[in-house]
Amino acid sequence: MGPRSFSRPLTFVFFLFFTLSLATNVIAGVKQYQFNIQVANVSRLCHTKPIVTVNGLFPGPTIYAREGDRLRINVTNHAHYNISIHWHGVKQNRNGWADGPAYITQCPIRIGQSFVYDFNVTGQRGTLWWHAHILWLRATVYGAIVIMPKPGTSYPFPQPSIEFIMILGEWWNNDVEEVVRQGNQLGLPPNTSDAHTINGKPGPMFPCSEKHTYVIEVEAGKTYLLRIINAALNDQLFFAIAGHNMTVVEIDAVYTKPFSTNAILIGPGQTTNVLINADQAPGRYFMAAHPFMDAPLSVDNRTVTAILQYKGISTDIVPTFPHLPKMNDSSFALAYNSKLRSLNSLNFPANVPTGVNRRMFYTIGMGIDPCPSCRNGTRVVASLNNITFSMPDIALLHAHYHKIKGVFATDFPDNPPKAFNYTGVPLTANLQTVVTPIPRLSKIAFNSTVELVLQDTNLLSVENHPFHLHGYNFFVVGTGIGNFDPVNDPKKFNLVDPPERNTVGVPTGGWAAIRFIADNPGVWFMHCHLELHTSWGLKTAFVVEDGPGPNQSILPPPDGLPSC
Repeated sequence: MGPRSFSRPLTFVFFLFFTLSLATNVIAGVKQYQFNIQVANVSRLCHTKPIVTVNGLFPGPTIYAREGDRLRINVTNHAHYNISIHWHGVKQNRNGWADGPAYITQCPIRIGQSFVYDFNVTGQRGTLWWHAHILWLRATVYGAIVIMPKPGTSYPFPQPSIEFIMILGEWWNNDVEEVVRQGNQLGLPPNTSDAHTINGKPGPMFPCSEKHTYVIEVEAGKTYLLRIINAALNDQLFFAIAGHNMTVVEIDAVYTKPFSTNAILIGPGQTTNVLINADQAPGRYFMAAHPFMDAPLSVDNRTVTAILQYKGISTDIVPTFPHLPKMNDSSFALAYNSKLRSLNSLNFPANVPTGVNRRMFYTIGMGIDPCPSCRNGTRVVASLNNITFSMPDIALLHAHYHKIKGVFATDFPDNPPKAFNYTGVPLTANLQTVVTPIPRLSKIAFNSTVELVLQDTNLLSVENHPFHLHGYNFFVVGTGIGNFDPVNDPKKFNLVDPPERNTVGVPTGGWAAIRFIADNPGVWFMHCHLELHTSWGLKTAFVVEDGPGPNQSILPPPDGLPSC
């Protein structure tokens, strides 16, 4: 049961990276990669289909760097779609040109063309990831980013013997873009995925998947670091390992106060590093993940498995299955998230903003709009403060930098048009969702301290929403269930050691409050990381103005920037 050959550990691959040629022309401090966007035939679940890949790999190659390195990644598009790549969680200081979301910070790379993403990794170390940021292509175009600490700097937790990367994803038997097109024709959500995957493999509980099972080998008495990434398009996931507790030490490339847990919750876009001790009876143990969904909505409810196997144990032994939280276990989800705290040590302080210059309150809503071209006559839309985002025809950053008029407006409201009982009885009325001809953005003064409260609503249905902000980390100073109370809830904010993230899960029927200092000029996308909701318009962008200093303005655009 499971493959006979074991997956190579991260440390071995990392050694090869420096000694052979996973990166080309390696110079101290500069890492160069070649990403060829190409179609490859891949078989899963008894189906073979062509998918878009990087270098023919699924998942794609891992980017390795050290804190302070410069990365130059040449992306050449040989596929039949336009493409752009987002380096998820990299702050891209003053350099939104390298951020990647199509039509936000760049025009996509056209078929047959190339573009070099050139950026520095400054003040960050840990696990991030990269993925396509156009259409639903990130279903197969994704990979890990591993940022090692500066030379001579150790982890603030016990040094692991070996590290493994584990990327959680989804698999569709049919062409994903065709599945989405069919859903749009109906005005309904597209079909859910046919399987979840770990490193592109669904595991032995799926048909034709005995050889498509990810396996790691451990030795008794040693400690291992798992770098876990949720690259799924539409599912939050519980993850557990049979018989083994995990110690959480990092989220979204920020060190945390360590705590032990028998399972983790990880939303799309998020990363979590955990330590595991090989301290159980030598055997074979399933590592498993399935969705967390505490709303009456359809998800792919199947369980993906991989295998943790002790060295010297026969592969004929049937692995033990872990205890995963129930799919609707909101109590576990809330309790788990409440344990996440920034390390806040002398070397890794949590510089939480205290005074606030700009307060925003965004409601998250779903609605039904007329759609004459849809077979049902209607379509589902999503909105922030009742505004559904309109995608532009040219990149917003280009328009902002070159002061091109008429591409976007900067009148996005800081509050919804009307207050109501946001999480009360299900609301099916259309609250006049606005779809404007050009996107409406929010302008923020440089170096402002921003507090944003994201409020889920019961418009059509409550749901957990993982929101990602490009160009920044933020502190999650508070979360709660029900309607946000602007008088009493801020009194309970954690301003000492709140978790620092780039993607926050807004709890089902609840709210999340984040704070950040707007010290990175540019146009920065903020969106729900459920691809379904993003495609329905659950997104916006911040225009952060230049500062007065010489190093406080947007860098000039690079040579070779794609045009629309």
